[in-house]
Amino acid sequence: MATNDKILKTLETALNRLDEAISALKSRDENAFSNGVWHVAAELEYALFLFSLAVGSENSMPVAKLNPEIKNMQMDNIVLKVKELVGEAQKSIMDGQLLNAYRSAYLARHFIFKAQESLNKKKHEASRK
Repeated sequence: MATNDKILKTLETALNRLDEAISALKSRDENAFSNGVWHVAAELEYALFLFSLAVGSENSMPVAKLNPEIKNMQMDNIVLKVKELVGEAQKSIMDGQLLNAYRSAYLARHFIFKAQESLNKKKHEASRK
């Protein structure tokens, strides 16, 4: 299986996990949502690893310094943004634009990490009470 195919499969798995997380969020199942977010983050990390293999050299792909501030963004909006970015990454790979796909996946990972951070903060605050 070619690396691009592996990346597409990984991104598809991330989208499936994201759909599961969205369902859990809608049903207010915090544990299932947290678990889903974790799986999405893992899939995106793996996709970024595969991107690094596809390029072959760290110097060939500029590191994206695209870490937008995410303040006061609702969890459902973060999850929808991740879904949008993963979809953009898939489309870019199919169009042969590996760098654009990498950037979209990188941003999606950034957003999902913010979701994880928010969930961890919420759990920590709940445990302090």
